Amino acid sequence: MSGSRKKTKWPYLLMGAGAITAGTLLLGRTLAGYTSKWIATRFMTEPYENNLWEVVSAGARTTPQVIVETNMRAENGKKILRPFGGPKKFPDFSGIMFDVAQLNTFPVSEDAEISTSTKIGPQALQPLCLDIPIIISGMAYGFALSEKAKLALAKGASQAGTATNSGYGPFLQEERDAAKHLIVQYSRGNWSKEPEILRKADAIEIQFGQGALDGTGEIFKRDKMDQKMIRLLNLKPGENAVLHARMPELSSPGQLTGLVNKLKQITEGIPVGVKIAAGNSLEDDLAYIIDAQADFIAIDGAQGGTAGAAPILQDDFGLPTLHALCRAVSFLEQQGVKKEISLIISGGLKTPGDYLKALALGADAVALGTIILWAMTHTQVFKSLPYEPPVQAVFFSGKDKDKLDVGKGAQNLANYLVSTVEEMKIATAALGKKSLQAVNKADLFALDRDTAEIADINLA
Repeated sequence: MSGSRKKTKWPYLLMGAGAITAGTLLLGRTLAGYTSKWIATRFMTEPYENNLWEVVSAGARTTPQVIVETNMRAENGKKILRPFGGPKKFPDFSGIMFDVAQLNTFPVSEDAEISTSTKIGPQALQPLCLDIPIIISGMAYGFALSEKAKLALAKGASQAGTATNSGYGPFLQEERDAAKHLIVQYSRGNWSKEPEILRKADAIEIQFGQGALDGTGEIFKRDKMDQKMIRLLNLKPGENAVLHARMPELSSPGQLTGLVNKLKQITEGIPVGVKIAAGNSLEDDLAYIIDAQADFIAIDGAQGGTAGAAPILQDDFGLPTLHALCRAVSFLEQQGVKKEISLIISGGLKTPGDYLKALALGADAVALGTIILWAMTHTQVFKSLPYEPPVQAVFFSGKDKDKLDVGKGAQNLANYLVSTVEEMKIATAALGKKSLQAVNKADLFALDRDTAEIADINLA
């Protein structure tokens, strides 16, 4: 009897639970409806000074980016620094399309070999010969990236048959050992300029500026450095490291010729080039570089990123990369030196289509920075996310820099570069060409008049 009574309780318990659940749902729905009605009524009836919709209205008038950065400035009274570039939209390569080869022009056979190599500094005694026309842009050890990040970039670039760039930080022997091809920046600082260091390079890049920092100087505090960094910079006790706004060796632009010649003599014939940020006086800057008989020119457009630049420099200075590339190519052609001086372009390039369009418009190679860090870190960003931004995994001062797996980073970067070049090869064959360097402006057309005018290509 007692057992049967216990069994008969279950239906009642289930009914009670169902009633409670239904009541809860009904109460929740009623409460949600009341809350929504109360909020909507306030939005529709309160004046703006008492209305939370003012946040939406103000956000639409400016942007969440501006609101957040305004509060950052208000909090500390110091300049703010944005890593990985800014959000501003510039004219870019998205308004350019490739033509299609079918009958008028036959596509290349599916089993044809597509050449991907490029040569930097063809007039140099020892040109820099690369398997692919994609170079790792200058990102400084210590002032930007950690040693592990630099090693991963060097090893990944080597696996893909291309060069990495030291950036304006101190020379890192471990990076030299890991890199098949190393471009050493001759910076506006006072470090790593000894002949024995310069002779270890495969190319020298005299750095006057970059897209996100232009030609600004910077002081790096000694107390933010470790002992290795202090030793590599050769700092005296109590001394800070200074990246000068102007090249210390030059007091006039005409003296660039002497510096280029000096570096060519020291390095015994490797390519010596010049890197600049693109400004509206671009042709004037290029004229001095041509006169100095540089072997290559690296131009960074306004979309270029950096470890940290003031938003005003990222948003309000310089020529967009597309403008800079097209104007530089036109000027080099006018001066009759386009085939003698290699042109490397960088700044905001992010897809295989961007890279091939840049080559078609006249670049000999593209240099990549921010997108390369994303590729190299790949899933390792989760060593920092979701609690910290991904830069913490690669920056010299990053909280998670020691967690970076160099081998995985190198392989991820190599995979990205191989995949990217494969896509570029497919596109090249579809244009009826057998070499990436054979793609040219005739293979392009623009979707809008402004882009057609900037790039000097046909309008769709």
